[in-house]
Amino acid sequence: MKATEIILLNFSEIRRRSIKLWSGIPNEYLHWKPDEEAMSIIEMIRHVLEGEHLFHKIIQNRGDLGAYKSPWDGLEYKDLQHEMDFAESYHNDFLEMIAKLNEEDLKHVIIDRKEVGQRKKLGDYLNRMAYHEAVHTGQMLDYLRSAGVNCPKIWD
Repeated sequence: MKATEIILLNFSEIRRRSIKLWSGIPNEYLHWKPDEEAMSIIEMIRHVLEGEHLFHKIIQNRGDLGAYKSPWDGLEYKDLQHEMDFAESYHNDFLEMIAKLNEEDLKHVIIDRKEVGQRKKLGDYLNRMAYHEAVHTGQMLDYLRSAGVNCPKIWD
């Protein structure tokens, strides 16, 4: 397998497991959160979906967000399907971008985020992106355990 195929497989597997987890959450728990300072379940789902778009924009701009305005700004929280439907085209655009990359891009394109003191090769940056969603999947499992909700089996 080529590196981009492995990266796409990793993103696909992480998202498949996220969706499996999110789909098992009863609607009445979507606004549950462990404390007042935390994100609610639906806010965390949106954070993951919106975060992928933000990371995609960072990649497109090689680190500079400029006057980025999120398409999610002002969007009402409804339910999981609404969140998934809204994010679908952005997710597909992101995956298409990865599919067009080659080995040289992964090694030589630099993502330079001066505002946070971060400078990474694109291949490294993509792997850090995947980690972001995976961490929130683990966090969501903890949320569900804390709320007394049965956790869907995501380890298949």
